[in-house]
Amino acid sequence: MMKHLASLFFLFVIFSSCIKGNTDIKNTQTVPSNLVVSAIPSTNGSGFVSFVASANNAVTFIYQFGNGVIETVPSGIINYQYTQIGNLDYTVIITAKNASGLSVSKTILVTINVSGGGTPVLIFSDEFNLNGAPDVTKWGYDIGTGSGGWGNNELQYYTSRPENVIVQNGLLKITAIKENYNGSAYTSSRLLSKGKFSFKYGRIEVRAKIPTGVGTWPAIWMLGDNINNVGWPACGETDIMEHRGNEINKIFCTLHYTGRSGANGVGTNFNISDATTTFHNYILEWSPSSMKFYVDTQLYYTFANNALLPYNQNFFILLNMAMGGNFGGTVDPAFTTAILEIDYIKVYQ
Repeated sequence: MMKHLASLFFLFVIFSSCIKGNTDIKNTQTVPSNLVVSAIPSTNGSGFVSFVASANNAVTFIYQFGNGVIETVPSGIINYQYTQIGNLDYTVIITAKNASGLSVSKTILVTINVSGGGTPVLIFSDEFNLNGAPDVTKWGYDIGTGSGGWGNNELQYYTSRPENVIVQNGLLKITAIKENYNGSAYTSSRLLSKGKFSFKYGRIEVRAKIPTGVGTWPAIWMLGDNINNVGWPACGETDIMEHRGNEINKIFCTLHYTGRSGANGVGTNFNISDATTTFHNYILEWSPSSMKFYVDTQLYYTFANNALLPYNQNFFILLNMAMGGNFGGTVDPAFTTAILEIDYIKVYQ
């Protein structure tokens, strides 16, 4: 009898141990769930971000900060400092793991401002405060018709004459005129900072008032520095602001690159009620991960940048007003003159 009791007790102990062991395995093999992440960037330009992550059944958290840095944080709470100067976007991946290594991940996008001194650094500006010709240390010109309309069947002849481009009373004025000039029916001007200033990533802000006139095509835009080597559109084009006189107050932003030339560009448009009567700020915030377009404080388009696109090199700035062409359309026969007015240009990193 005692022998049978001892055997039963022994089996009970083994059975109990098995139950406990199976319970532990079950607990460790439960995938973490309900992963919640918050990120609060500093607002003083220091680059610090307070990250907090929590999840059920998690014993550790792994942060991939989007800049090549990876850290393991048992508590899920960390204050991390980004150091690259600029207003940049980072794709952060947070992974919650249990004791057995089973995991769940979440991806968030954080925008970080690093100025090194509490504010973004101004790296280029033109306030157009000196009357006369534009500053030759900052601007050059495209002259002529660009082999039959600069690739867009435009109708103007670009000059550097004061009749077409002048700084006056704190404004840069680019004037399109109906006149016969070197075989063209219109004249205007196209300024560019090529060979004088270019930049990669940052914020460009241009304060401008758009002209009226059916057939006018003013533009604030950028081209890649390597255009002479790879040509267009492989160099990349960023149209920060375009407007056509047959659609008053409709602002266009567009990106062109290989496979996205001409009317196949990527972008959108945004309506404002007084583009032709009031100055507005036309803004691009550019980072390795995005191109964000604003009118004043209104974000109206975000484009996802990546390493395969040409938007990871230096670009130079162009300012011009075309007439007619593929985008400008038919010019009003009664058109005589129109002026694109620019108050300032500022570039920050």
